Amino acid sequence: MRLCVAEAAAVTLFAAWLILVDARFVVEKSSITVLSPHKMRTKRDGAIGNFGLPDYGGFIVGSVVYPAKGSHGCKVFDGDKPFKLQSYRPTIVLLDRGGIYLYIYQSICVSICFFGFVFVDFDSFIVWHAQLAGAAAVLVTDSIDESLITMDSPEESSDADGYIEKIMIPSALIEKSFGDSLKEALNNKDEVLLRIDWRESVPHPDNRVEYEFWTNSNDECGARCDEQMNFVKNFKGHAQILERGGYTLFTPHYITWFCPPPFILSSQCKSQCINHGRYCAPDPEKDFGEGYEGKDVVYENLRQLCVHRVANESNRSWVWWDYVTDFHVRCSMKEKRYSKDCAEEVMKSLDLPMEKIKKCMGDPEADVENEVLKNEQQVQIGRGSRGDITILPTLVLNNVQYRGKLERTAVLKAVCSGFKETTEPSVCLSGDVETNECLERNGGCWEDKKANITACKDTFRGRVCECPVVNGVQYKGDGYTTCEAFGPARCSINNGGCWSETKNGVTFSACSDSKANGCQCPVGFTGDGYKCEDIDECKERSVCQCDGCSCKDTWGGYDCKCKGNLLYIKEQDVCIERSGSRFGRFLAFVVIAVVVGASLAGYVFYKYRLRSYMDSEIMAIMSQYMPLDQQNNVVHAEAQPLRQEDTA
Repeated sequence: MRLCVAEAAAVTLFAAWLILVDARFVVEKSSITVLSPHKMRTKRDGAIGNFGLPDYGGFIVGSVVYPAKGSHGCKVFDGDKPFKLQSYRPTIVLLDRGGIYLYIYQSICVSICFFGFVFVDFDSFIVWHAQLAGAAAVLVTDSIDESLITMDSPEESSDADGYIEKIMIPSALIEKSFGDSLKEALNNKDEVLLRIDWRESVPHPDNRVEYEFWTNSNDECGARCDEQMNFVKNFKGHAQILERGGYTLFTPHYITWFCPPPFILSSQCKSQCINHGRYCAPDPEKDFGEGYEGKDVVYENLRQLCVHRVANESNRSWVWWDYVTDFHVRCSMKEKRYSKDCAEEVMKSLDLPMEKIKKCMGDPEADVENEVLKNEQQVQIGRGSRGDITILPTLVLNNVQYRGKLERTAVLKAVCSGFKETTEPSVCLSGDVETNECLERNGGCWEDKKANITACKDTFRGRVCECPVVNGVQYKGDGYTTCEAFGPARCSINNGGCWSETKNGVTFSACSDSKANGCQCPVGFTGDGYKCEDIDECKERSVCQCDGCSCKDTWGGYDCKCKGNLLYIKEQDVCIERSGSRFGRFLAFVVIAVVVGASLAGYVFYKYRLRSYMDSEIMAIMSQYMPLDQQNNVVHAEAQPLRQEDTA
């Protein structure tokens, strides 16, 4: 039996019914790979359930179990956690879908269990029972051959325990043919191992995640409204850190409907719409005679959109989270404070420019298009890989709709999975969000334990083996088995990975600052540069071959001594007489003495002979051109010392 209905009753607008019937719903998927048995190795898709906690950015490898009794899971399984196997692998439980379905939209469907005259949501109910029995994940196999659809849950649990809110494991719907093949393998006693992978469920093209949150200012719409407001309050801290750091681009959105022209003058449209039926929201209490009206909700939705738009213009877009949180606390419908005056008090406390926000909102009574709300209706229609927005709340990450519970850590993991590998902010690498794979066996990457350097770099989706840069020194290699320091400064870090040893206060190294890479044993050693051994030059008779020489090997060199009083010259490998050195010093002394003597003789010659000759020549010239009395004056002046006034 199949029932197809539109969720128009809660909206009470004919236009809303039209939108929902024609909505294009996109099924978000996880990857499922059969690892064993080998003959079944294949890769299939699973439709992520719209409840529980999908492990965005992660994966699970587990053994498949198909219960022999109660495969529909409508009742609690017998025993104490019967699906929690004793092996180290987690258990993936395979269950059958029931035969009664309630289609909400084109590709979103709720299956139900029938207990007497009571219908209970089936999909979330059987996942809850599997979780109680020790399952780590649940695969629900369809009962008919059809395209994948999304399993949904009712707005709130039908039992007093609130089981929907307690579902903490992931689930997915698989095609009937895939489910049948898994059952057949299990029936043949084969061990079936699966990997359910969510690492590619969110696109991760670059170092910034763009995400949208479709919400509502109405806080009297039941469990879904409570869920979205709790999410805003709990996620605010993470959202503001990410946005302030430029890691994310966040945009809030609000769904509105329109009233068809023939119904604009009806009491329903007048109470639920603004701008002459163009933008509408359902009545909060679903009673037109009491409480708040739908147009009150539309107007506050518009105000919150303008708060974000105006704050974004002043580079304070994250203030939206503060405003929405404070408005919910201070201006709740339950306390009858949901009003324009209360909203303005909140804006004033956050130092928001109220006049700019009022201008952005425009006139709700005017028979004109509102730019802000018109844009909301346009972007509500899906484009590309994103489907239409048809339910609240909805989170969109990098143009893909989020599936699962709106829970702080779960959503943060989904956001973090949208970053390109190695570009994640530090908040994505905390212990409560992901597992550091570099802590176990160094992630299988290259490591220099002595220098505490590793090529393993932890990422949100796993790890990468990438040769690091340490103190400006680049390491090069494949990152898995080799990484080698490269550049002139490489010897400053663990000696560039080359051999080095110190003995008796003397250090030798195979790393040279004059070379950009490579290791070479120094003179006196032999080896590949990563291990060097001393050469025994004396034993090899490659040195100290002069007559009468005695050789003694040392670490990194040798000592050669000549017999008697001879002096050893290492460069020529010869012995010479020590007296030869004294003769050389005497000869040098004689040469210096001769040079000094010649210098003194030259000075005496200049002082007496050359000077008198020049004076006589000058006097001869003067006698030809100057009277005798003037010549005497010149000679006399030349002989007199300078006076003080002359020096002045």
